[in-house]
Amino acid sequence: MNIIETLARDLNLQVEQTEKTVALIDEGNTIPFIARYRKEVTGSLDDTVLRKLEERLRYLRNIEARRQEVKNLIAAQEKLTPEIERAIDNAVTITEIDDIYRPFRPKRKTRASVAREKGLEPLAAALIAQEATYTPTLEELAASLVDEEKGVKTPEEAFAGAMDIIAEDISDNAEYRKSIRSLTFKHGELVSKAAKEESSVYEQYYDYSERINKVPGHRVLAINRGEKEEFLKVSITVETDIVLNHLFSLVVKAGESPAKKYVAAAVTDSYERLIAPSVERELRSDLFDTAAEGAIVLFSDNLHHLLMQSPLKGKTVLGYDPGYVNGCKLAVVDKTGKVLDTAVIYPTKPRQRIDESKRVMKRLILAHGVDVIAIGNGTASRESEKFVAELLREMDVKTKYIIVSESGASVYSASKLAAEEFPDFDVMQRSAVSIARRLQDPLAELVKIDPKSIGVGQYQHDMKPARLDEALSGVVEDCVNSVGVDLNTASHSLLSYISGINAVSAKNIVKYREENGEFRTRAEVLKVPRIGAKAYEQCAGFLRVPGSKEVLDNTGVHPESYAAAKALLDHFGYTAEDVRAGKLSDIGRKVKADGSKKLAEQLGIGEPTLLDIAAELEKPGRDLRDDFAPPILSEDVLELSDLKPGQVLSGTVRNVVEFGAFVDIGVHQDGLVHISELSDKFVKDPRTVVAVGDVVRVRVLSVDVQKKRIALSMKTMKTEEKG
Repeated sequence: MNIIETLARDLNLQVEQTEKTVALIDEGNTIPFIARYRKEVTGSLDDTVLRKLEERLRYLRNIEARRQEVKNLIAAQEKLTPEIERAIDNAVTITEIDDIYRPFRPKRKTRASVAREKGLEPLAAALIAQEATYTPTLEELAASLVDEEKGVKTPEEAFAGAMDIIAEDISDNAEYRKSIRSLTFKHGELVSKAAKEESSVYEQYYDYSERINKVPGHRVLAINRGEKEEFLKVSITVETDIVLNHLFSLVVKAGESPAKKYVAAAVTDSYERLIAPSVERELRSDLFDTAAEGAIVLFSDNLHHLLMQSPLKGKTVLGYDPGYVNGCKLAVVDKTGKVLDTAVIYPTKPRQRIDESKRVMKRLILAHGVDVIAIGNGTASRESEKFVAELLREMDVKTKYIIVSESGASVYSASKLAAEEFPDFDVMQRSAVSIARRLQDPLAELVKIDPKSIGVGQYQHDMKPARLDEALSGVVEDCVNSVGVDLNTASHSLLSYISGINAVSAKNIVKYREENGEFRTRAEVLKVPRIGAKAYEQCAGFLRVPGSKEVLDNTGVHPESYAAAKALLDHFGYTAEDVRAGKLSDIGRKVKADGSKKLAEQLGIGEPTLLDIAAELEKPGRDLRDDFAPPILSEDVLELSDLKPGQVLSGTVRNVVEFGAFVDIGVHQDGLVHISELSDKFVKDPRTVVAVGDVVRVRVLSVDVQKKRIALSMKTMKTEEKG
């Protein structure tokens, strides 16, 4: 296999483009760096394609490693023939390679290995030959192999042992297994039955069956979890005749032979005892892997949109962590996220000190000029919202409130990181700070939390941890680097996701900042221990220093392109002060009018780099998240019981799953827009219509107050013509 050619074909890329991109990866460049600063080399591949390429490259190299390993193992047994080597070279998956190796793999004791020890291979060879006549006869050959010392007491036992050898040989045949796996996938069904007479969330799968090749991923994951929790018994079934007839056609020869009945019995035994259970395990594993990969892609997409939600800048926020017995913890943070004040109030049962709680809240709002109250959506959230709405009605202020997802806040607040950040706060106070900050800057706050705990996936705890962590870390890395970070304010959690910076380097940066004061330039980061030339090359373009004398230090222009950027300014008669003053809003237009390709050659850079530099000079220090819809702030409470079919409301998409999207419409229970209600047109993938964080208009279809279920629609409302 030529890995470069295979990669290019799989990803629909050019071979030369693929080869150069692989070389960049092998040189130790990070995906964000390659995507942003090596566009001329890659042909402007974005980070999504680059990550697919990197994953596929790793997979193909693993196949090559396994291919060579299997060749070496068979060669060590002196059984590597040109035919076997050719078959290994032609295999395209690790499963196919392992199927070829199967007959050569050291086996534990089996019925076939016992039969071989008894000397029954000559009889097995005679049977599988399926000749028209035998001299001596098969019965005479079987009788000659009777040997009580070896454990063969009768001719019947000799035939049984020989058939065991044939059954195992059939099971070990790579081509047979491949075709049976394909047949089972094509015709088989995934079946689940109730494992016990008990009500559960898996009741819809108590008597369920569906073609394997049609089962959607979310059902596979639900069924697997139901089986794991012992509510379901799950199997794969296929009409035995379909498989056996196919296997007979491969093994049983045409024409009459006294061996045929023995071979036919061995074929049936091989399939039912050896092949079918193994193929079922393999297909169940493949189904899970495919479903899990789909869920990881969906989770990654949701996480990306959640992290890239528009920050609420320039607002003083009061974080409100609701509770009952231990009260509601409050934390006021200023526009930069600095904690100004904390308090505990008891507006909920069992204490319910309403008046006292109002006095504390009013003091905090007025003393610190609170713009927004961020209420966590956990325990006692509903009662807290009513309390806050009533309080704001009594006050003559412009303060509004918003319900914020608490997902992961408790994980963060109990973490070592939170303890280091707020050593004098208890867990709930830290949680209140986190709730406030995640409204101000979702990305900066949510990177402190394990992505699996953020709550925008499905069945994430069933995924393979290493694969899930790899995918989600990649998403966080891409988001952090696409936004960039302020070198003088970023936490070490945020810095650790920057290209070229690991956890140790990130802590070193913060320590250097604490000991030496603010960084005055990007280049000063080279003074930090563990930040060498290579690390600086990878990270520099993603670090921002707003107060630097070098205006380009507050842009996405990489230091390697500073000379070209300054030459571009000179070309159009601009100065660094013009950049700082925001006077270059039309430089992109001027570049195109001048001829970007020609100008790029003149400046000694690639055209993509030139266009990127121009975009950065137009809006130095810009935050691309500002282009997204801001969060919806509330002034009054909406109850579940207030909802009526036909109502049209604005809501925020909180989670996207394979079967639709969950939308927060302000009633503490997200409504479901089923995939069939997402659009007037047919929708195959919900992600083509909505994304986490989108503000959408929805119509209420139905409300089940008892079960707390809301059905919503995003379809266009049609009015009936009256005749």
